[in-house]
Amino acid sequence: MSASEQEQRIRRIADALPKLSEGQALWVEDMLMQFARPHSFKANPHSDIITQRFLYDFGDTLRVHHCFSKQAFTKDKFEYVFERIALLCGLPAKLATKGNPGFDIIVAGQKLSLKTEAHEGINADKIHISKFMELGKPKWTNDPADLIGLRQVFLDRVNECDRVFTLRVLSKLPNKWHYELVEIPKALLLSAATGQLEMKTKSKQTGALPGYCYVKDARGHLLFELYFDGGSERKLRVQKLLKSSCVVHATWVFSTEDVLSDDNQATGQLSLM
Repeated sequence: MSASEQEQRIRRIADALPKLSEGQALWVEDMLMQFARPHSFKANPHSDIITQRFLYDFGDTLRVHHCFSKQAFTKDKFEYVFERIALLCGLPAKLATKGNPGFDIIVAGQKLSLKTEAHEGINADKIHISKFMELGKPKWTNDPADLIGLRQVFLDRVNECDRVFTLRVLSKLPNKWHYELVEIPKALLLSAATGQLEMKTKSKQTGALPGYCYVKDARGHLLFELYFDGGSERKLRVQKLLKSSCVVHATWVFSTEDVLSDDNQATGQLSLM
């Protein structure tokens, strides 16, 4: 946007302000105060998707969201905002149709699967996606051999996309939110093809028995697990996935209240610790 276009936009906003109701003016004031609060947005310099424009537009969208909510950004908002900001950055982007399996959005010709993680007790170093997908209706009895087919459903789903991203909430204290965007390598997820399968034959769960797929490195260290939930939703969970095996593309840390530590009051900088 040119300087003249920016000036015109600011004039339009200024002209509209006197016409706002008291309630509308309050909401606008809240958003302006939010933009003035301490924040720290950082992009991985090697990221091929997070430009400076994307970094700040996405971070500001998160801050606006928390003017109206104390809940973490949800998956549907993540998808919508990702598309809109990609378009603002000049990247061709289009959301997949609702319920589309495999990927959620196409950006610059790449099919992206977008996940979120915001549960209580989140582990900063290990990624947990409670509902990576629904497994549908492949054969699932109490026979451990059925896990082979269930794992193949997962592998087929991963192969339907090009890249997998998850937006994680590491902190949601009243005065500080900490988000990060992490890419889970597709090749890492596909390595489940050689993982160790285990059916929990002694489980007391009703319905189909749950199972696991343990994926380890050459030294026998666990990289991640797949958990096949035999409950009514028949969902697949990805858990204990090492963030050190992934790529952190960006982080957003910001305050939602006028609370600063003594060390930072003079500078207006937000403590990240």
